[in-house]
Amino acid sequence: MTRGLFHQKVVVITGGCAGIGRALALRFAQAGARIAILDVQDEPLVAFRQQLMDKLNADVLAVHCDVADEHACEEAICQVIEHFGGVDVLINNAGITHRSVFADTDLAVFQRIMAVNYFGALHCTRHALPSLIERKGQIIVLSSLSGFAPLLYRSAYNASKHALHGLFETLRMEVREQGVNVMLVTPGFTATDIRKNALVANGSINHQTASPSLKVSSPTDVADDIYRGAVRRKRMLVLSNVNWRARWLARLFPRTFERWMVPRLSGVKPDGQAN
Repeated sequence: MTRGLFHQKVVVITGGCAGIGRALALRFAQAGARIAILDVQDEPLVAFRQQLMDKLNADVLAVHCDVADEHACEEAICQVIEHFGGVDVLINNAGITHRSVFADTDLAVFQRIMAVNYFGALHCTRHALPSLIERKGQIIVLSSLSGFAPLLYRSAYNASKHALHGLFETLRMEVREQGVNVMLVTPGFTATDIRKNALVANGSINHQTASPSLKVSSPTDVADDIYRGAVRRKRMLVLSNVNWRARWLARLFPRTFERWMVPRLSGVKPDGQAN
């Protein structure tokens, strides 16, 4: 039944070469969807496209696109529509993070995080929206558990995810009567390379960024959950492996949560040092 729902549907995935994006491309391809992968990595784009074609006999378009570049997003979405005829599902997955104290962080880091995480989703959505309305499609947005549990030393990242909620919760109301569904997804800690490629205060990359000592989900499991949420056209999908007790603690006893849980979630020891 679920294969029939997305069979021959056009699914566009930003940041589709690695992590959750890659797992989503595999999951929707297994369901018979036609896949458009947008990414900045040229060689992985070509290799992954070939893998999807060889192993799943999928119809795949691979497009180089830096989502921070509005013109590149316009060209990429136009290329998808020209190739496939339209867009049924847009998955705004591309994202980057950082690890740095606010006071020490260069403005360029805030600008880059917002350019990718927030404006990247905005650019792709603006250009895909007419087709999504015409086909009564879906917009899926990858947010984060930081929406309810801000992480230490991630001020720009946290801000970008809050901005996504403000944008897409408003858009959901505007396009609901036109048949378009908007689903915000808040995964918890997932085994991807996003933290390994985190920016630091001066904008360089720290390849040894600390990870929290908590349960980590696999991209495949997250993609399966998102796929099921898309089948049901859900509005919000909370996948955090920070359990419901922590979420209620954050809401009802914020001071206690900030003192005891946030450092642990952020990969910081009680003395303030990274794990």
